[in-house]
Amino acid sequence: MRFQLNFKSGKPVYLQVVDQVKSAAASGAVRPGESLPSIRPLAEELRVNRNTVAKAYAELESQGVIETVAGKGCFVRAASSPYRKAIRVELLAQEIDAAVTQAHHLMVDKAAFLRLAEERFDAFERQRARAGER
Repeated sequence: MRFQLNFKSGKPVYLQVVDQVKSAAASGAVRPGESLPSIRPLAEELRVNRNTVAKAYAELESQGVIETVAGKGCFVRAASSPYRKAIRVELLAQEIDAAVTQAHHLMVDKAAFLRLAEERFDAFERQRARAGER
């Protein structure tokens, strides 16, 4: 798995790592049971502090995306959420609220926003299908 960090984005580096792992796991780019890079080598590769990678992995583990096996490393978990459906929907609603607010500030109307969301969802499903063919 390759990580791409943007140090000028204003988004904390550990959250960039979290988002990229979650996206890769959701799209099928990394499969359940697949190991993630060890903390120290990944920190060196990304040129960040080890604590940054450790914090990202801790966050991923708390969200149920990965699991840590003592002495063996961190592995992607099967696609199951530790949250009840109502909580998952609420978490998603918060993300959508942020996107709607951003669309408003960028003067993107409702129809264009919904069209873009549908296009992105379709693109994600195509990417996931391609990853499943590998």
